[in-house]
Amino acid sequence: MATTRRPERAAALFALMLTAALAAGCTALQRGEPAPGPSAAPQRPAEVLPVDPRSADMRAYYTRIEDERRARGLMRTDPGAQDVVVTPARLAETYIAIALNNELATPDTSSASVLRRWEVPVRYSLEFGASTGRATRVRDYQDVRALAARMGTAANHPITVAPLGDSSGNFHVLVLSESERQEAGQRIRTLIPGIDERAVRLITDMPRETFCLAMAFARDGSAAYTEAVAVIRAEHPDLTRLACYHEELSQGLGLAADSGRARPSIFNDDQEFALLTDLDLLLLQIHYDPRLRPGMTEREARPIIFSIASELVAGAS
Repeated sequence: MATTRRPERAAALFALMLTAALAAGCTALQRGEPAPGPSAAPQRPAEVLPVDPRSADMRAYYTRIEDERRARGLMRTDPGAQDVVVTPARLAETYIAIALNNELATPDTSSASVLRRWEVPVRYSLEFGASTGRATRVRDYQDVRALAARMGTAANHPITVAPLGDSSGNFHVLVLSESERQEAGQRIRTLIPGIDERAVRLITDMPRETFCLAMAFARDGSAAYTEAVAVIRAEHPDLTRLACYHEELSQGLGLAADSGRARPSIFNDDQEFALLTDLDLLLLQIHYDPRLRPGMTEREARPIIFSIASELVAGAS
């Protein structure tokens, strides 16, 4: 099946029978469980700052797009709390559209999906290519730690960030320049042993229109994720890079689709919001409610979702 998402942020979410996403949105593939892969990690990037000759044009391209969007009032960073009155029905239907559907190749179309999420603690590992300076690494690390804390609190699920330089996490976040990304195939195979070669190519052949990407995997034949990888372009200006962290790291938790009914939200193709909103945190809270479980269909989950939504809206009143 195929999925169309906003061109710049494709969240490719693989699950048990494989579901991936690609490109000027994303395209789903199908594959089996990853097989054991190579155990020896390739040499890590050197702590030097070479200039990537392919980065200058990319950096100008993404900066121009961010400037144009901000001039139009898009990429908002506020929580959107005053924009829409959130009713239990609106919250529940938005959650179903985001978490229990796969997007298709044509606009505003989707197909039903089961509920997919992590049952084990999530631990993000940030890995930067050599072209990313130390100040940016430290700032991004602090941003991701703050984001993980917010999401962990909302989900009531353990979500942490490994120290810089520690790749022992189960959700790998790679910040790479154009050349670094094109040459990252072996590193990705090491981080996700047995990863399908089509999934590797989603990263190494990522078109310019795809700003960032995430893939989550389940190894045990269930709908419970056990590992993931996200790729963020090093060429992005600050707000676009932060927006990529917010979208990919949250969608990699199982909120996999975008929907026009999601507002105020980052899970929408309109780019109105750059960062997680109050509504998005409610969606995450529903997703990790213990009354729901991985593998549930919409039919099974719908009455529970409406019950949870009613409690959340009443609690916020």
